Amino acid sequence: MEDRGLILVNTGNGKGKTTAALGVVLRAVGQGLKVLILQFIKSGNGYGELKGLELLGDSVEIRSMGKGFIYYKKNDVTAETLAVHKHAAQEAWHMLIDEVNSDQWDLIVMDEINNAVNYELIDVNDVVTMLKNKPRRLHVILSGRYAKDEIIELADTVTEMKVVKHAYQQGIKAVKGIEF
Repeated sequence: MEDRGLILVNTGNGKGKTTAALGVVLRAVGQGLKVLILQFIKSGNGYGELKGLELLGDSVEIRSMGKGFIYYKKNDVTAETLAVHKHAAQEAWHMLIDEVNSDQWDLIVMDEINNAVNYELIDVNDVVTMLKNKPRRLHVILSGRYAKDEIIELADTVTEMKVVKHAYQQGIKAVKGIEF
């Protein structure tokens, strides 16, 4: 079963879902694997991981397709804002399907896709279908809060990050290089 790609899910309300995925990216690159990171929510502005990943060269490609974070409470999001995010997520989804089917990657990270599914920017059934039909050798990581049960059931490894204590709760703003 060595040629079988794994499905990993990083979810939960704690910090570190994307960071954990990036740790796997580093490990994969170190083993000569080719990696694509597709960001469904993040807009690609000001994130330290983008600059760090550039240093890895051609082994990793990152595409930030989102329009920035949607607040974690659905009621706080206007219909207009949701439409903008949905359009961006659909573009990212179509790109993802093309890349999954291209069979040129060894690992694809679907950063914040669980959030995109939660906000109904992407249909969970489409994600399930993609996971069931991906190339056998392809490894995938799905990150973000609110992973749906249908996705968790298909996963080989699921990690839930849980907040025990966070600096933000103490009034400390996000720190460059640590939080972003």
